Amino acid sequence: MTGTTVDFIVVGAGSAGCVLANRLSEGGKYSVCLFEAGQRDRNIWIHIPIGYGKTMFHETLNWRFYTDPDAGMLGREIYWPRGRTLGGSSSINGLIYMRGQKQDYDHWVELGNPGWGWDDCLPYFRKLENNDLGPGPTRGTSGPLNATSIKTRHPLVEALVEAGVHLGLPRRDDFNTGDNEGIGYSQLTTRNGRRCSTAVAYLNPARRRPNLRIETDAHVTRVLFEGTRATGVTYHKGGQEHRLLAGREVILAAGALQSPQLLQLSGVGPAPLLQEFGIPVVYDAPGVGANLQDHLQLRLIYEVTQPITTNDQLRTLWGQAKIGMQWLFLRGGPLAIGINQGSGFFKIMPESDRPDVQLHFGTLSADLAGGDVHEFSGCTYSMCQLRPESRGHVKIKSTHALDAPSIQPNYLSTDFDRRTAVAEIRYARKLAATAPLSDLMKREFRPGPDVESDDEILHFCKEYGATIFHPAGTAKMGPASDRAAVVDNRLQVHGIQGLRVVDGSVMPTLNSGNTNVPIVMIAERASDFIREDATAD
Repeated sequence: MTGTTVDFIVVGAGSAGCVLANRLSEGGKYSVCLFEAGQRDRNIWIHIPIGYGKTMFHETLNWRFYTDPDAGMLGREIYWPRGRTLGGSSSINGLIYMRGQKQDYDHWVELGNPGWGWDDCLPYFRKLENNDLGPGPTRGTSGPLNATSIKTRHPLVEALVEAGVHLGLPRRDDFNTGDNEGIGYSQLTTRNGRRCSTAVAYLNPARRRPNLRIETDAHVTRVLFEGTRATGVTYHKGGQEHRLLAGREVILAAGALQSPQLLQLSGVGPAPLLQEFGIPVVYDAPGVGANLQDHLQLRLIYEVTQPITTNDQLRTLWGQAKIGMQWLFLRGGPLAIGINQGSGFFKIMPESDRPDVQLHFGTLSADLAGGDVHEFSGCTYSMCQLRPESRGHVKIKSTHALDAPSIQPNYLSTDFDRRTAVAEIRYARKLAATAPLSDLMKREFRPGPDVESDDEILHFCKEYGATIFHPAGTAKMGPASDRAAVVDNRLQVHGIQGLRVVDGSVMPTLNSGNTNVPIVMIAERASDFIREDATAD
């Protein structure tokens, strides 16, 4: 497929784009071109689950974005990694398999998006997954994306779960039934000890189809229009500008940061912003780039009384060799699991009617997520508020598509979010002080016992808080009567023909958990919408 026109152009080969490329090309009826600005996913550290520490700051596999200075975070510029390879962020993320809560999706319907309730989405969640817990009313076992349980019991995680049970939490083996309150081991997007990204799950089986063209190292710079109809894209590859036309649709799946950036660069966005940069306005859409949401990560680090942590295994050459051989010969051990083994969902705020905070528990510790481990035996309690009220934005800073956009998360900009942050730290400490987990906690390394008052805790949150890599909402789904909505409930861009957005940017509100699996679900649903609409033409 080397022509100048295809049926569908998909921009971005990430969590959503790989799904779209597979589903739209199956059956051979339609021609599809998938664009990815990064390279092929050949780096070994992509495929070893614990290897995301190696890709967190990688010069070519990661966009390595930084936010603007955030007043709510002491004016800090916060590092936001995003995947820049086939599979996108699903190739560099923490591998947690999580859907969120039933009420998340029912709330989308309440916001004016019929067809997106839990009962509507559940068949697609089941369709996409191959869950080793077996079939059930909420589980699927024949989908391309693996949900793999952690079989090896770790003494730290066992103690964590027992402590949670003592605090009244149910022990959970399955967090994906629609009610995720409880504590237990995480499920991971792995297959036989290797990462199961969307490139592995969806793109690899489709790669040899003659009607699917995959362009890597190809950065889409603009969507082309005839009037208000999207007709194709321009893209930068090999030092030259190229053009490809779409006979049916252009589909943006570049993520919550770059899909709105590309819309703005192409003339779809807030008219004052576009006029500031001399971009002709195709459609005045004030919601493009607004409504940015993210889960703020607050990490407590403890020194452990026994040398049973991943720190201890990684600190010596013998330990590294041992876990390397476990993975090489058995596809097991720490390298096959990743960093965060334990999960918990808690209701800690009196205003909340369901869990409002998530815990990722890691059997290692480092100053930064993905950084070098500490010299001591350590573990990490990573807390995040599930439904933050704070809203930020993404805006272009220039007319050059290769320039990073302006990212302003506005973390902790509401009183509720600030109170929740303090409560998160106090709850994590309560959990760590509960037997039998307390027996394994030697000392609180960070924030440390001297940080005790609400003001001191909040200052710690502002000084050390970081993204947990879940940006969403910047091209939100909603009815045309909502001027802040960018796409309708079939993910078509309001006011434009032949253009959809299919990625985390369409979420009107964040789901209560990790975003990768919900984005895969969104892409599965969108694939059906697109094929239905193509058949109706």
